[in-house]
Amino acid sequence: MSRRAFPIMLSSEEQSQLQAWAKARSQPHRLVQRAQIILLAAHGMESQQIARRLPVSRPTVQLWRQRFLALRTAGLEKDAPRPGRLPRIPADKIRAIVAATVRSKPPNATHWSTRTMARTQGVSEATVRRIWKQYHLKPHRIETFKLSRDPQFVEKLTDVVGLYLNPPEKALVLAVDEKSQIQALDRTQPGLPMKPGRCGTLTHDYKRHGTTTLFAALNLLDGAVLGDCMPQHRHQEFIRFLKRVDGQTPPGLNLHLIVDNYATHKHPRVQSWLRRHPRFHLHFTPTSCSWLNLVERWFRELTVKRIRRGSFHSVKELIATIRQYIDHHNQNPQVFVWTASPDRILDKVAKCKEALDALH
Repeated sequence: MSRRAFPIMLSSEEQSQLQAWAKARSQPHRLVQRAQIILLAAHGMESQQIARRLPVSRPTVQLWRQRFLALRTAGLEKDAPRPGRLPRIPADKIRAIVAATVRSKPPNATHWSTRTMARTQGVSEATVRRIWKQYHLKPHRIETFKLSRDPQFVEKLTDVVGLYLNPPEKALVLAVDEKSQIQALDRTQPGLPMKPGRCGTLTHDYKRHGTTTLFAALNLLDGAVLGDCMPQHRHQEFIRFLKRVDGQTPPGLNLHLIVDNYATHKHPRVQSWLRRHPRFHLHFTPTSCSWLNLVERWFRELTVKRIRRGSFHSVKELIATIRQYIDHHNQNPQVFVWTASPDRILDKVAKCKEALDALH
């Protein structure tokens, strides 16, 4: 007497899911086939009949029937884990390499390389590379940071982030800053173009033809940028830029400007001009917190896409290039959206301070 497989009963959700998989064109073939096996089994078909119809082997049908009965639809999506071969590198050796990477330094260097770590631990360089990749360790890389010492850090942070997350009604929020000392650099020789197997090249030396300063205001509502290049970076130029902002924004709206703590922004003549134009409201970021001003994100786009790899024969050509980039950006502006709340930022700052205190 032959053994009969356990019957399979499907819920309405499982029926819908399996039918979708069985008819899918974008799903892997193995998942489609497994779904077909279970659907046929749910209609009362025996394993041998299912094997002939699909066609697959009878053990394959029995395997996926048993897997479905144990794990339901989740059991069909992934193969069961296989034991694989025994690792050649013992677990204690892996832990030793990880601990040495994060807690020590080589005698005559500031950080480990795969070769120095391999010689110290008595393993191959490829083994060190695999372990570092597995644990996301990159000793050759370092990131810079600076914690603000502004005594009004919390108040200024809350004020600026509040403008991002909950801007006032009948007002425009503008992220304003100056990108100073933009150099008109002219390469001494033409660069070689990119071709298959080789990236483009630029000479390391250059000629300086002067500098300009870009004053920019990023409209947080639509992402448009109002910019003007000026030869100097003084309070006179800042007032001139404020006048331009005043003339190119709707007169009935209050203007909330997010600026840094540069002395130009707090000059007595600037303060006097602001008193005569009460619709302007300046909001200062904490010291050492340029990352809090969203216009810095746009400055990065300008630098990477248009200035860093450019070659300019004069300041006039540099200014024309910047204005062209602004005009092109404003045809289809990108809105930069701030998402981090003040509490989330303060939590990260607190963790950073805690880590620094632990090191000392």
